[in-house]
Amino acid sequence: MKISIVVPAHNEEGNLPVLLDQIRGALPQGLHEIIVVDDGSTDATLDVIKAASRSDQRIKYIGLSRNFGHQTALRSGLSGASGDCVITMDADLQHPPRLRSALVAKWQEGFKIVLTLRKDAENVSGFKRLTAALFYWLMNSVSDVSIDPGSADFRLLDRKVVDVVNELSEHDFFLRGIIPWVGFSVAKIYYTPDERLHGSTKYTLRKMISFALTGVVANSIQPLRLATIFALLIAALSTLYAVYALAIFLTLGRVVPGWTSVALIVSLIGALQLLVLGVLGEYIGRILRETRKRPGYVISESNIDHDKD
Repeated sequence: MKISIVVPAHNEEGNLPVLLDQIRGALPQGLHEIIVVDDGSTDATLDVIKAASRSDQRIKYIGLSRNFGHQTALRSGLSGASGDCVITMDADLQHPPRLRSALVAKWQEGFKIVLTLRKDAENVSGFKRLTAALFYWLMNSVSDVSIDPGSADFRLLDRKVVDVVNELSEHDFFLRGIIPWVGFSVAKIYYTPDERLHGSTKYTLRKMISFALTGVVANSIQPLRLATIFALLIAALSTLYAVYALAIFLTLGRVVPGWTSVALIVSLIGALQLLVLGVLGEYIGRILRETRKRPGYVISESNIDHDKD
């Protein structure tokens, strides 16, 4: 049994030495590997990884040529992993390596996917709780897949699942949506995240919105259907108003004064048209990115032989 652990890292030079010590302490003896992906860090993250790899041959590194994003860094790590199972986790120390044994135990029971579901600590802000709840509500309302609230990129994947994920060629890689799509048997483990020691979260509000948008558009065509439904609804209401105006004209012999109502209707229809165009634009833009056939990421340096994949 060989276990691979994939850790995407962006400006985590302070957290990585502690995390790597914890991971090595949690790994049993054997031919295991720890793959740390430097996602275009601007600090000494890559140097820290290289130094650790020189002292422990189990530590591998992938250095991306720029910051491609957390999901893409995960993807590159999965492509280089060779274990019978792969555990993915963040580098900010909030995903406890001590759960390794619990994850592997569920895998050995026969589950191909072992998810972890986060239980927020009491000191988590109300804003973060609210935005997280809205994110999962939005995803499960308009997406074709169901994502468990509290799920994160801390999970174990069987080799079969990793091979399926690595075969996907889509540009908008959203692993949380891909995992329920691929199927296979799933087990769930609840955990309370540890505290981050150094730095701050890399998920700004802008990145969170982009992440949510990618999750919805990459996994569902429901927004297109909703836009069609809204368009039909407004068209029906406009038709009713036209019938009403014509009836008033025929019965009273004059046009009903109603500049305000007309202006409101025109504005509403115009806003709906812009909404529909915006939804279409999101899908068309992503179609363009797919047709370019560009690779999802560029590796600048690595001590992993990617030719084996």
